[in-house]
Amino acid sequence: MATTPRQNPDLQQYWRANLKLVSVLLVIWFVVSYGFSILFVDALDQVRIAGFKLGFWFAQQGSIYVFVVLIFVYVLAMTRLDRKYGVNEE
Repeated sequence: MATTPRQNPDLQQYWRANLKLVSVLLVIWFVVSYGFSILFVDALDQVRIAGFKLGFWFAQQGSIYVFVVLIFVYVLAMTRLDRKYGVNEE
């Protein structure tokens, strides 16, 4: 019989840590994709990277790069979390 998170306190901690990680990464993604590309674009446009305004760069490419980096961060963090709580798929 499978144990549910309510029956196992370690699984509760695992899911709490998992949700915290996902929440932090989603906030970072939102701030970069919405905040830097839309809300703070005028302030960021004062800085130039390779001739392009920083706000424009985030709107066109930066938010995509940050998203890809966040995917790798998530994979690494979840691998560590899985090992810590003994829920490896291996």
